[in-house]
Amino acid sequence: MSQLQPARGTHDLIGEEHRRHHRVIEVARRIATLYGFEEWATPIFEDTRVFSRGLGDTSDVVAKEMYVFEDRGGESVTLRPENTAGVCRALVSNGLTQGGLPRKVFYAGPMFRYERPQKGRYRQFHQIGIEVLGAPEPLADAEVIACGWQIQQELGIEEGTILEINTLGDAPSRDAYRAALVGYFTGHAEALSADSRMRLEKNPLRILDSKDKGDRALIADAPTIFDHLTPEAAGFFETVQRHLTRFGVPFRVNPRIVRGLDYYSHTAFEFVTDRLGAQGTVMGGGRYNGLVEEMGGPATPSVGWAAGVERLALLVEAAGLTPPAPRPVAVIPVGDAAEGPALDLLQALRQSGVIAEIAYRGNTKRRMERANKIGAGAAVILGETEIAEGVAVVRNLDAGTQERVPLDDIVRALAETGVVDSAVEAMLAEMLEAEEDEDEAPTP
Repeated sequence: MSQLQPARGTHDLIGEEHRRHHRVIEVARRIATLYGFEEWATPIFEDTRVFSRGLGDTSDVVAKEMYVFEDRGGESVTLRPENTAGVCRALVSNGLTQGGLPRKVFYAGPMFRYERPQKGRYRQFHQIGIEVLGAPEPLADAEVIACGWQIQQELGIEEGTILEINTLGDAPSRDAYRAALVGYFTGHAEALSADSRMRLEKNPLRILDSKDKGDRALIADAPTIFDHLTPEAAGFFETVQRHLTRFGVPFRVNPRIVRGLDYYSHTAFEFVTDRLGAQGTVMGGGRYNGLVEEMGGPATPSVGWAAGVERLALLVEAAGLTPPAPRPVAVIPVGDAAEGPALDLLQALRQSGVIAEIAYRGNTKRRMERANKIGAGAAVILGETEIAEGVAVVRNLDAGTQERVPLDDIVRALAETGVVDSAVEAMLAEMLEAEEDEDEAPTP
């Protein structure tokens, strides 16, 4: 029988890779909370109409990449290829459009697209993202971008990453720009790729996304939207840039960033890097003022971004910032009579916030070998003599030193070895501070 492997385009997250993945999500969650975002979790599959409405029938995702299937009840459902549409659907389904806007939402989870697997891109992949739902002001655009930038700074991957921004204007700007593009590309229709000739009829802005070399040569000389902006749209874009400067977010204007669907407007942006080979996007988003309406809700101006966790994790790896594996404390009973007290001590350590393990079997030598194998920083050794004296031997496995410590002082002794995690060290600091306060309290 052949050995089973992960399905094509999927992979297991184990060891260092999982720690990087977890780090990206943990940092993003924490920074988003600082900006006032609350976390939502939507289903990983939805009614297919959520995405066909939200992404447009002509998009590559809907046409070629979605995992669509009919369930046992005959309903068409789709594994989510992205989460913005699901968040907007949740806003409407849960009756949240009538009051309490804007809503600031953070999400993290798996997405699914049937595409060619490549470095940092899988058929099951993971995204983090934020959405501000119900805010028409340019400050919301700048704030979501600043949040994304701070996440990258906190991860230590901001160097070599640059924010590129553009404006898609308001509806009149967009209509005028679309007409200008049609006029330009119609004059070069025979030189366009087959896909771009089709887009010329249905959605000419999407030609600007083409990766075809011939198309790219034509795109270089195509008109930009800046000659077609209304004063209001130009003012909106200028305000976003002013806020970004105040927030300390470096950027450059790239007039070729577009979004193909009509409900996108004003700001479009991408954080790009060339540290993963060819220049690629690690975080991208923009303003979408009509998506909630597509889900059956009222007009709800919104803005947000999404980022691939796998690609961010690759940048963390490239920067040499993979989080170290946690270092447990090994509890080692010596003799059968010590096992019960050792288990009591094991649980006491865990309840104090110390990562603690005990080998399931083996003599003292085997248990010490196991402690070294799992990367333990310290061992707490408990035998009959120690039990009788109310102490344990705390051995620093890095330094090779050891001391006999009263059982009620074990956590303090472990913290002093420097091998327990920061949570225990913080707890110890609080404990010492409390003791100092007691010592300084006036005697009645």
